Amino acid sequence: MAEGVQLDERKAAILRTVVEEYIATAQPVGSSRVAEKAAVNVSSATVRNELGHLENEGYLHQPHTSAGRIPTDKGYRFFVDHLAGPPKLARGQNQQVQEFFDQTSNELEHMLSDTTRLLTRLTNYAAVITGPGTDVATVRSVQLVDLSEQTVLAVVVLSNGSIEKRAIDLESEPKSGTLGAASAALDDAFRGSTLGALPVCEPVGIAAVDALITLASNAIAEEEPTNPVYVGGRAVVADSFEAVDTVREVLSMLERQFIIVSLIRDVLGRGMSVAIGNETGVRTLAECSLVVAPYEVEGETVGTIGLLGPTRMDYSRALAAVAVVGTSLSDRLSPS
Repeated sequence: MAEGVQLDERKAAILRTVVEEYIATAQPVGSSRVAEKAAVNVSSATVRNELGHLENEGYLHQPHTSAGRIPTDKGYRFFVDHLAGPPKLARGQNQQVQEFFDQTSNELEHMLSDTTRLLTRLTNYAAVITGPGTDVATVRSVQLVDLSEQTVLAVVVLSNGSIEKRAIDLESEPKSGTLGAASAALDDAFRGSTLGALPVCEPVGIAAVDALITLASNAIAEEEPTNPVYVGGRAVVADSFEAVDTVREVLSMLERQFIIVSLIRDVLGRGMSVAIGNETGVRTLAECSLVVAPYEVEGETVGTIGLLGPTRMDYSRALAAVAVVGTSLSDRLSPS
């Protein structure tokens, strides 16, 4: 996604230094600081001249006449597009990810919710995970469980690792063997199908079993396919932005799941892993950046991981975090 203007090696080194310093300090970066940090071996006067060129070309902005420079969205974009090598997490953070997935719950909903908190601990940004959609996942197994005298629970295990549960109210307690027979018939009929296109489960010729099959089939098929969203790190949003209005807008956005899912899909659909400021296409996120990555089950993308933070976010760490966590989540969800 690089912009049209190409930067020579010295300008690129100076721009990279300004971005790194601003990410670290949140303060405008002056020429003397750049001359100290950038590997360009030139005077402050030369750096000031180059900073002026970079500002004229739209990579930097000077908030006040006497202040240093801060990166623009274009400056951050150049920085992200020219990161040196694949971003990596620190060894201790990699160990933290490994320990988390060794110990986390097998229940998919709990795992994904806990994973958002892991991402926030690794990066200090808000985390968003879209769970595997039930519209494309196939049925691995169906089981009917006796909850009470007149209530049966249909438990459907899907190929994406999620578990769908449906409570079924009965007029009377099912007879011995009825649950097992209905479970076997439903499992045989539905296995390998999606919830949105379940086949008809043929009757077995026993009235009580066939009645339960009908009730369970209707209960399993009646709910619309879902694409759940898990959000973590709301508490760190206030520390990421100076303007109260921005904090309020970001928190509001995190509550509107449909918009978040649409935004993440749009970013990935444009072939991007990072959307910076106005690149998100959402006016209220003009001061934010979104880092996203898909995760897979058995080679197929089933969900996405995202980090939402200020445009001065630590892009290298954010990209490394979503990559490592995405790979670990894929490994955990894929059948061994």
